Amino acid sequence: MLFRRSSTPPSAPRAATSERGILFTLAAVQFTHIMDFMIMMPLGAGLMRVFNISPTQFSYLVASYGLAAAVTGFVGGFFIDRLDRKRALLWLFAGFGLATLACAFAPTFHLLLIARLAAGAFGGVAGSLVLAIVGDVIPPERRGRGMAVVMTAFPLASVLGVPTGLLLADLFEWHAPFLLLAGLSVPIWLVASRYLPALPPPPIRNHPGRQMWEILTHRVHVRGFLVTASLVFAGGLIIPFMSPSLVANTGLAESQLPLIYLCGGAATFFTTPLFGRLTDRHDKLNVLAGVTVFAIATAIALTHLGPTPIALTLAVTTIFFVTMAGRFTPTMAMITNAVDQRYRGGFMSVNSAIQQAASGIANLTAGALVFHDASGRLQGYPRVGWLAVIAFTLTLLLAWRLRAAVPHAAKPGPLAVPVPVE
Repeated sequence: MLFRRSSTPPSAPRAATSERGILFTLAAVQFTHIMDFMIMMPLGAGLMRVFNISPTQFSYLVASYGLAAAVTGFVGGFFIDRLDRKRALLWLFAGFGLATLACAFAPTFHLLLIARLAAGAFGGVAGSLVLAIVGDVIPPERRGRGMAVVMTAFPLASVLGVPTGLLLADLFEWHAPFLLLAGLSVPIWLVASRYLPALPPPPIRNHPGRQMWEILTHRVHVRGFLVTASLVFAGGLIIPFMSPSLVANTGLAESQLPLIYLCGGAATFFTTPLFGRLTDRHDKLNVLAGVTVFAIATAIALTHLGPTPIALTLAVTTIFFVTMAGRFTPTMAMITNAVDQRYRGGFMSVNSAIQQAASGIANLTAGALVFHDASGRLQGYPRVGWLAVIAFTLTLLLAWRLRAAVPHAAKPGPLAVPVPVE
């Protein structure tokens, strides 16, 4: 097969080149999906002003993407393993591009909310297929680095996408970032249609309902779902109101927000491959635990910032970006290793639904806790930080339970034993 190690030396470079090309293409797809979600955060202060909406209403715009992705991700779990992965990804990515274009032309808050729902419906499932394809084509001993390549979409969206989007928004109003994303989707779709391999579905004899029942009830899957929910919930609490809090509470100007994403994304771009190598060489739970210690410290600092020099603000937010991205690589590698290939597409689709639902619930929870006082400052953000600390700790405990059920999923190197599926 194309992606297995071959005893013939000349084929190894070709296989490696194919692997890298596939990963870079998938990272490009993920880039647009992540940027589409992230661009809402720094636009928060501007959108609240333009549409005259409250922080709670803004949290609806952020949460709508995730909640729509949750619904379609769950529905996708019934049939996604019966479809060719490439064809499914291309159709979903096309729908995502059109929905993003609709966001650019939305004239009111409610129409923008509807367009965000459509973008989440397509983009969330497309993101889950990206991770399923990584699990299908990348061997377990290199899966951490494969996940890291795809995860670099996050820092690239921060370094290139978000500052560019904010600059365009400053020059041409808030519509411009969505037009940029819709335009980028076209060449990426063409590259994906040419270079991604056909990935026919594995033979499945079960009825779709039976298949979904097995996905939802298998004890390993349930533990993986719980890990994902807590992993995303922690970050979903803090991220939506980070930019509005920096503007309202620390004295940062809206024009300085691109610096936050530029520095954080640049640092994450270099640290994400490092976390990938650490994930492949060490126990994945231990890597997650080490990153979580720093994540907790920076989350507390970030949510308690008052008037702060910009240099200190950049240091805190940069470490926060690094730790948020660093938690995902070992966790997703461990979860992917724990799932049998014949369930992987459906599992990842449902897992994406849970991820997006957890993100949406976290956004709404933060929106209920954060409010503007009479002076215009955001209040309640420190409580959000302490709640996130609880979620960080819970993630570690749930990941430990997953490793207890499938110890080999967390170990470095090739999988030593098959994953139980019954």
